[in-house]
Amino acid sequence: MARIVRFHTHGGPEVLRIEDVAVTPPGPGEVQIGVKALGLNRAEALMRSGAYIETPTLPSGLGLEAAGIVEAVGEGVGGFAPGDVVSIIPPRSMARWPAYGERVTFPAELVVKRPATLGFEAAAATWMQYLTAYGALVDIARLGRGEPVVITAASSSVGLAAIQIANLIGAVPIAVTRTSAKKDALLNAGAAHVVATQQEDLEARLKAIAPRGVRVVLDVVGGPIFTPLTAAMARGGILIEYGGLSSEPTPFPLLEVLAKTLTLRGYLVHEITGDPVRLEAAKTFILDGLASGALTPLIARTFPFAEIVEAHRFLESGEQFGKIVVTV
Repeated sequence: MARIVRFHTHGGPEVLRIEDVAVTPPGPGEVQIGVKALGLNRAEALMRSGAYIETPTLPSGLGLEAAGIVEAVGEGVGGFAPGDVVSIIPPRSMARWPAYGERVTFPAELVVKRPATLGFEAAAATWMQYLTAYGALVDIARLGRGEPVVITAASSSVGLAAIQIANLIGAVPIAVTRTSAKKDALLNAGAAHVVATQQEDLEARLKAIAPRGVRVVLDVVGGPIFTPLTAAMARGGILIEYGGLSSEPTPFPLLEVLAKTLTLRGYLVHEITGDPVRLEAAKTFILDGLASGALTPLIARTFPFAEIVEAHRFLESGEQFGKIVVTV
């Protein structure tokens, strides 16, 4: 038996329950892990509330990231042995491969030996944010040295990872946030410029920062922000959308798209994690960045496992700066 987080109905954080569940041994190609830390992601709040791209059969587990120690390996698994310290690459289905638990089982191809420089909490806060940002900025957009890049929701874990990756490449990260409350923290985190949308004219500020336009935009908000973002983009630019936090309709900026031949592209991290060649390139980039210190997971707050409901409330508050981690 192991303690596992599940929900029996969709709803707010209060629907999460910690239950004792029988855990079967790992099957062929699987690795079973004793979890030490979990990384929380907004996708988990969306699935819990019934608003995610995956609709699970209830009751359902939850979670995309974990770090811990290998307890057992299934038939045919090479490269891992009990006692190895590892972390998890987010699976395509968190209903099939949930991470919120004391003991979890994952396909071996999604298990990575933890870099020696990272503790369990940092390791649990690594893969979703850096894989998401890498896939958008490096794999798809081919962001280059000296290029400005706009990053919305910049104080989120993915936003901060994108800032670090932009700096590692030598690009110029422009952080977009709602108010100036996190401006100093974003500058300290590596943003070259910070724009507060509730206090400044986003289009005017972006045009002042990048008079020739911005070729690459990484957005998780959607909604009305599309209008000023595309107005400030360069000809041939690409806007990569990986979320949809805004509750308002997202306009299609037809004239800007036509005049500038813009690409508006939806993106899921599964594009990277589901392609062994692209995933291997991403892992090499990220592991090298972690080893050099150019990539450093920023943890907003840590909660104990028993406070998973409170951790989800904090996740939905929007107050965090970086990743929320739960220790087991």
